[in-house]
Amino acid sequence: MSELTQLLIGEDVYKNANVNLGTNRKAKLMHRFIQGIQSDGVYLLNISKIDERIRLGARFLFQFEPEKVVCVGLRRNAHAPVLKFAAHTRYKAIIESFVAGTFTNPSLPTYIEPDAVLISDPLNEAQPVLEAAEMGIPVVAICDTDSPVEYVDLVIPANN
Repeated sequence: MSELTQLLIGEDVYKNANVNLGTNRKAKLMHRFIQGIQSDGVYLLNISKIDERIRLGARFLFQFEPEKVVCVGLRRNAHAPVLKFAAHTRYKAIIESFVAGTFTNPSLPTYIEPDAVLISDPLNEAQPVLEAAEMGIPVVAICDTDSPVEYVDLVIPANN
């Protein structure tokens, strides 16, 4: 991100919401988004890169029809944000559980064919990530410092 580009929200807002606070573990492919490490061993994500990737993710997802994008948030703390985001964007939300085969098995009643998938936590939501990758569906994911990103097409680094 250019030094002249202003952040979407103030740096203090990101910090107060702990968006840049990672974990005490680091996945190999997440190193490029890490700015430093606290004395307690917790990695810190780079706020400029968080902001830059939010913009990139928004531009990428905006190219799809809203009803063809699926947001997945299976952890309890992801349910409300995923539902709220889906309501504002008209994306389909999947919370609580993901039935294996939802993206890959047309004989299932839960089967859907999204054009893109937004994942709130690729560590916890491995099944939808793998199915999307298998079907060639682009995956945008909010990734913490310890997130597996091998099948993620667009990483948005953040405390998830």
